Amino acid sequence: MSHHKRVGLDEFEDGRSIVQQMGSGLAIPACPLALNANRKFDERRQRALVRYYASSQVGGIAVGVHTTQFAIRDPTIGLLEPVLSLVSEELRKLEQELKRRIVRIAGVCGLTRQAVVEATLARELGYDAGLVSLSAFRDFTETECLIHCRTVSEVLPIVGFYLQPSVGGRHLSHGFWREFANIENAIAIKIAPFHRYQTLDVVRAISESGRNDIALYTGNDDNIIGDLITPFRFSTEKQDTTRFIVGGLLGQWAVWTSEAVKLHRECLEVQKRHRSPNLNLWEINAQWTDANGAIFDAANGFSGCIAGIHEILRRQGLLEGIWCLDPNEGLSPKQKQEIDRVCRAYPNLSDDEFVRENLDSWLSG
Repeated sequence: MSHHKRVGLDEFEDGRSIVQQMGSGLAIPACPLALNANRKFDERRQRALVRYYASSQVGGIAVGVHTTQFAIRDPTIGLLEPVLSLVSEELRKLEQELKRRIVRIAGVCGLTRQAVVEATLARELGYDAGLVSLSAFRDFTETECLIHCRTVSEVLPIVGFYLQPSVGGRHLSHGFWREFANIENAIAIKIAPFHRYQTLDVVRAISESGRNDIALYTGNDDNIIGDLITPFRFSTEKQDTTRFIVGGLLGQWAVWTSEAVKLHRECLEVQKRHRSPNLNLWEINAQWTDANGAIFDAANGFSGCIAGIHEILRRQGLLEGIWCLDPNEGLSPKQKQEIDRVCRAYPNLSDDEFVRENLDSWLSG
């Protein structure tokens, strides 16, 4: 039995379901956590971030994911419900103003018991789907991972997640994704192995499955535009198929968001018209990758990733500082200089002016 209808798919005012929304291709930033100097939840700036993303015309927001910091789940911190609740409540207000629906995706972590509790909370707070992390399943079989995903999908529509092993993910075979396609309430996959062979494994598996209602999203922050403008053609026993990665669910899109949304739209135009992308898009792809390397701290195994995102938002005035819940988490040595370099080199990627024009209203609204 499908649980799609039960989880609010008919709430979209334009009549489209979450499956259709995701399938149309959305720009979805992974939302950071706003903290003050005491490392306490800064509700005012968290709301400002949500307003910034909504004003940037994003199609959705992901919360409770890596960029939001997994430590919000620590019982001594206890921020999972407050953050999910605030973002959903703020989006409800904004949707009335903007007259459009913004998709809500909640990160779902842990072993099955914890994940079901998180998915239930997300559903109660009005979230449309859960992004299922398998980081807790590194030593489990792929069959056990699939049982877990299917169990969570009985509570909430799910977005599969191929996360690179260097930041807590695990290898997932072509066979895993082929079986994942049999989960009725799977609506999308975030492909983020930062690895071309493994990215192809997912796209080929979903192509072979014949599931046109599972949308493919890039999480490969190192090749965003490349993923979005590539036609993936596969020959199967039944037919030849072409699939596109239609959207992005990305930590990189938590910054310079309004420019990212424009670029995403341009990539969708390339897909719709089946035309070759101009060289400018490939040039910008390389620029985004270079900028992402600095912001995500690729040189140090991504240890300064969240602080790097915070640093861009701090420079724009959206965040007060770069504080993380873990006092030991911050910018790596020389990361600030790298961020300085890419900001100077690629002013075309930034939306500083857009933020400057609207910041006061976002902070005071």
